[in-house]
Amino acid sequence: MSMLTPGENYYRLFEGKMPEYVPIFDMMPSPGYVPAAVMAGPSCIDFHGPEGGKDPWGVEYITNAETGYSAIPKTWDFLLKNICDWRKVIKNPNLDDIDWKTMAEKDSAFMKDVFKIDRDQTLLLHITGGGFFQDLMGFMGFTEGLCAMIEEPDEVKALFEYITDYYLKLQHKIIQYYSPEVIYLLDDTASKLNPFISKTIFRDELLPFYKVLTDDAKDHGLPVQFHNCGRCEDFLQDYVDIGVKVVDPAQTMNNLDAIKKKYGRNLAVAGCWDWVVPSTWPVVDEVEIRKSVRESIDRYAPGGGFAMCSGGNVLGVAGDELPGIIRGWVMDEATQYGADFYKNHPEA
Repeated sequence: MSMLTPGENYYRLFEGKMPEYVPIFDMMPSPGYVPAAVMAGPSCIDFHGPEGGKDPWGVEYITNAETGYSAIPKTWDFLLKNICDWRKVIKNPNLDDIDWKTMAEKDSAFMKDVFKIDRDQTLLLHITGGGFFQDLMGFMGFTEGLCAMIEEPDEVKALFEYITDYYLKLQHKIIQYYSPEVIYLLDDTASKLNPFISKTIFRDELLPFYKVLTDDAKDHGLPVQFHNCGRCEDFLQDYVDIGVKVVDPAQTMNNLDAIKKKYGRNLAVAGCWDWVVPSTWPVVDEVEIRKSVRESIDRYAPGGGFAMCSGGNVLGVAGDELPGIIRGWVMDEATQYGADFYKNHPEA
């Protein structure tokens, strides 16, 4: 019987150690399961929920059924029309006006009462931001935002330097009042087929600002996990270079076999399973779904440096209860099959 809690077992990924059993990263807690690690964050920056809302700079995020009720920026009225005008338009919020102690107490109670999070069992990966690319696209939209990165790189970097001050202060507030075990950065810089930008632009305009936050996390003794959807494998070495230890959701459009071979336990991948809506929807085959989970574990768990991560991919499929049922199958199979995987496969 394992002596490690799910959180302790997951933390081994950050240490480059072999886990006792297959860890599971559940971005949002699944009912009935004790998650190893979940994302969390101060409620004052929560604008991606099913109701939408405004980000700290005033960008309005909206939801609809087509997005699975995930929030996207309102696309017909962007905040920033010209990157050269950012100093007039973009103003960092004053974090000192927030009652951090009271908010942290309420947020912690919410995680405990609603999501049944026991911090003795589960790691909290606290979102401190760092979504510079997504921020720019939210400010300007993809057309103008991408053009700005090509045509006015100095202005883009000046803007990112400015909002880095906000993110760094936010990170310090979170560390002080929430006592996170892990810092969680999120920035989606890739589509399903390719990155949105070149490695040259990534390294010049984004990486230095990520590094400010990862260096600060390391100074506080905290490891970093980075979220980037899509085919983002081009940027993984850069993540390693600035000290990132785990990436998610490690989707299957990346060459995951090559990534595992190159990085091993130096950069753990949390994911490696993608939900594909079958042509028979809403008729789904539970046996096949469970089989696909086992196949993912068989393929990527050997040698460590792997965590199953899947549930979030299923939730956005439909507005009824079926996605939750499928997620339950996935979580159950990953939990049961992963529990004794390394015991049953000592060669792994």
